Amino acid sequence: MLDGGDEPAVGFYAPVRRSLTEPILMAGAPRAVAIINGTLAAALGLGLRLWIVGIVVWAIGHMAAVWAARRDPAFVDVVRRHLRYPAHLGV
Repeated sequence: MLDGGDEPAVGFYAPVRRSLTEPILMAGAPRAVAIINGTLAAALGLGLRLWIVGIVVWAIGHMAAVWAARRDPAFVDVVRRHLRYPAHLGV
């Protein structure tokens, strides 16, 4: 049949790896968010010598990112898209 039915093409096989479909996470948080959060915490802890504040910022930021990633692994892309559109119908 040449009408493109439900039959798979004989002789062709295309594996889909899990790494292509799963989000890239670092310790449960999206990679970009984890890097930004760690950099900010390191700047506070090392640069300004506010060790406790740096650790607290990192812990709270990482826990929030992990919580959001559990609910929606693509939350970073959703937030970016949300911020790009103007609020024409905002109340």
